[in-house]
This record gives sequence, C-alpha cells and structure tokens, in this order.
Amino acid sequence: IVVCVVIFVIGVVMNRTDPSNPGSPSWLYMILIAVTLAVAAIPEGIPLCVTISLSIGCSDMVTKNVLVRKLAAVETLGSASVICSDKTGTLTEGKMTLVNMWSGGVAYDVEGKGFDPTVGGIAREGTGKDASSDMGVRSALLAALLCCNTTLSKVKDPETGEEKWEPKGNSSEAPLVVAARKIGFDEGITKEYKRVLEIPFSSSRKMMLTVTDVSGRSELCKGGMPLREGTELLSVCKGAPNFILDFCTEQLMQDGSVAPLTEADKKAVLDVVDAYSSKALRVLAIATRAFGSMPFDTEDEDLTTDQKFEACRKNLRLVGLVASIDPDRDGVPESVLAAREAGIRVVMITGDYLKTAIAIARNVNILQAQDDEAISAVDCARLRPDGKYLPNEQMDLLTSSVRVFARAKPEDKLEIVKSLQRQGAVTAMTGDGVNDAPALNQANIGVAMGIQGTEVAKGASDMILTDDNFCSIVAAVEKGRVIYAGIQKFVAFIMSVHIAEVMQIFF
Repeated sequence: IVVCVVIFVIGVVMNRTDPSNPGSPSWLYMILIAVTLAVAAIPEGIPLCVTISLSIGCSDMVTKNVLVRKLAAVETLGSASVICSDKTGTLTEGKMTLVNMWSGGVAYDVEGKGFDPTVGGIAREGTGKDASSDMGVRSALLAALLCCNTTLSKVKDPETGEEKWEPKGNSSEAPLVVAARKIGFDEGITKEYKRVLEIPFSSSRKMMLTVTDVSGRSELCKGGMPLREGTELLSVCKGAPNFILDFCTEQLMQDGSVAPLTEADKKAVLDVVDAYSSKALRVLAIATRAFGSMPFDTEDEDLTTDQKFEACRKNLRLVGLVASIDPDRDGVPESVLAAREAGIRVVMITGDYLKTAIAIARNVNILQAQDDEAISAVDCARLRPDGKYLPNEQMDLLTSSVRVFARAKPEDKLEIVKSLQRQGAVTAMTGDGVNDAPALNQANIGVAMGIQGTEVAKGASDMILTDDNFCSIVAAVEKGRVIYAGIQKFVAFIMSVHIAEVMQIFF
C-alpha cells in the first residue's frame, strides 16, 4: 500500500498522463496505475500454496502414526528446536517385567520374561535357591497385590488365534501381578481380602494406599508375615521408595520378626535402590501398617482424601522393594541421535528416581559420554527448593543445559516449557494425563498419546501419536521441516515474480 501511494505521488508530481489519451488528468491515470500495481504486488498465491502444503503434510503424517489436530502445527513442527518427552511408553515400551526383589535384607532374582506367569520363578540372588516360600517374598508380593487394580488373564490373538497372557490395568502393577502368580497366588486370592479404602496414586503423593480387612487372620497369608493379635485392618502403601521410607519406622526381617528402621537402615535401603536404579530399573517400595480400627472417624463426611491418607500412612513397616525393567523402544536411540544431528535438543521428563532416569537416558542416547550428569540431569526438587519455583533468571539458567528432569510433577512440565520458551526455543511437549493439559496447551506443539492418553490431554494437544512412540515425533519433525522448506521456496519464487511486476512501473 505504501509503495502504491508513493508511485501515485511521484506520477502526479511528474505529470504522467495516459499515452493513449494525453488530455486526461495525470491524477486519474496514476490512480489506475496504483490500483494495478496493488493487484500485481499482492501475492495471492501464497495462502493457497500454504494451505495445500499443510493439508498434504497432514495426510502424509497419518502414515507416520501422527494425527494432526491443528493445521498450523505442521509448519511449527519444522521449526521445533526442543522435544520434551515422557519416558514410560514413549521412550520405552511400557511393558515392565520384574527382575529383582529385596526384603528383610535379602536380595532376590526374578526369572522369566514377558507376562507369562508359568515361565520362571523367584530365587535368592547368587545361590539360585528357590525362594517362592520365603516369608519376605510372599509378604511383599501379596501386600503389593492388595494395593493393585491390575488383572492378568489369557486372551486370544485375533490374527494368529494363539492364546497369550495379557494384563489389564496399570503398566507399573503388571509385573507385580505376574510375579505373584509365579509363586502360587492365584487369580482369586484378592477376593479373600475385602478392600475398605483406596486412595489412588497421584503425582504429588507418589504412592497408592489401600486398607484391607484381615480380621480373623494370624498371618498375612500362608507362609507370610505374622499379624499381631487384635489386627482387623491392614494398610498397604506402594510407591516411590524415598517417599515411603520417610513414613516407615520399622521393617520386616527375614525370620518374620520386626525391627526398628533407623536412619542407618534407611541409608542402606536407599543404597539398594540406587544399585537397582543404576541398572535402569524402576523401583517401588511396599510398606504396611496394622490397625485394630480405622485411624479416623469413618462417620465424618468432612474428612478429605488427603486427611484420610495422612492418617493411614503413619508408622509404616517396610516389607520390601520390587524392581522392574521397561525395555527401550526399538529405534528410539537412533531417533534421538538423528534429532541431535538435526540440531534438536531432546529432553526427558519423568517421575522416576534420578539414577533410574540417568541410566535410561544413557541407554537411549539422550545423555552421551561427554555429558556431565551433574549438569545435564537434575531432580525437579531443584526447581522448587523451598516449595516455590526459582526466579525466571535462575530457572532459565538451570533449564538451559539440562536434558533429564527426574521426579517431575505435572506442574513442573509447565514451568519447564515456559522457561525454554523464554530462551527462544520452539518447544514440543508430550503428555498423556489430565494434569499434563496445561503444559500441552502452553507448548508450541502439544503432543498427546493416542493409546495411553486421556481425552483431556488429546483435547489440549496440537497433534496425537497414534502409537505413543517417540520415533513418530522425530519423523513428524522431519516431515515438518520438508514442508516448511517447500513453503519458503514457493514464497521466494512468487515474491520474485511480484517484485519484477512492481519494478516494471518505473521503466
């Protein structure tokens, strides 16, 4: 418009007239020239080209297991400089297998692979001696079952017709159910124990709690830990070891006796956790507490879930640790390397223990030999040392070099995204839970999981991974860059044509 006005003024000053009608006023002729120039200068083909390119890109991405919900996200993908990814089910398969246990100071190996409970068993570490009747093993696995909602059954494969074992429920609970079946606990064992209270796992509590009716029992199960006289209810906590240990005051010993859990004992247990975590194992702690009656007024309807939780988690008894492995997805290490070579920084955000997160990050090439763990991997507690998040300057300094965030809460994801965006990064963020929605909405590209993702997460996202696979994100970014480069070439071409049309006016 400015160019058109300038041309009009210059033409009037120079008294340019219509060569075919010299008697006409110059201002009338220059209005005609200015309007013609405006039509020629506007690149009307660009919106059409961009829309067609993005639409074709959306169609192509479906074949790469990426469902694009917002057309503009295809172009943004081409500019992505940071990918923040969950671990479980995205970088890993999400199919956990129990490989180690610990109870009463004794370590155990869990044999077998996959979800078939008829293959493998539990043996003492180093000796290979069958441990399916050990009190610690039976007590820990039954207590874990009482704090699970996952089931295991045989299903028929619709394609091959073969029957296979398949869990239904939480992927972290599946290996516990399989291991329990290996030592003889059948499918209906939990029906013998009436559940009277359940407080589900949350990212803030880092544990799940149930209260079960065990009235009339002198031991938890046959060969299990003894229950003191007068025990009517049993509270079971299952979750992050460092959180559960804070509430434990005693521990189950190998012979079934109970001993105080001192600070030295807690350090020894955490050393076991560290040893398992350094092998990329996900560790859960199992703890119990016996009651004669509920530790709160069951008739009080004003009690909140958190208040009930706090009443039931006090003075816990540590029963054992269970350690599961979640194999890396095929192709993920190669995709992470490809992203690095393309100038894209891959960041893993997980709720796992720091050492577990570091081990897995090294397996999938997020952390490499030259990366300093002290700088590149942090516990998210460092983001909020006093319960409040760091000031923007300190937060940006911390997140600028970190590739692994461990023990993360959903709200941490939002703060991490904001920090990266303040640094000028175009950020892609993955998520699957309801609490992930704010971070997905804040990110330049919100990526929801198609299999494990909630409808809330999908609704807040820009694109959905239909196979929950990290490799699909990298493939989508690659396609987005191709589309972005194509649009740039077309814009350069069409602008050169229109500039030439404008230049003709001066000659």
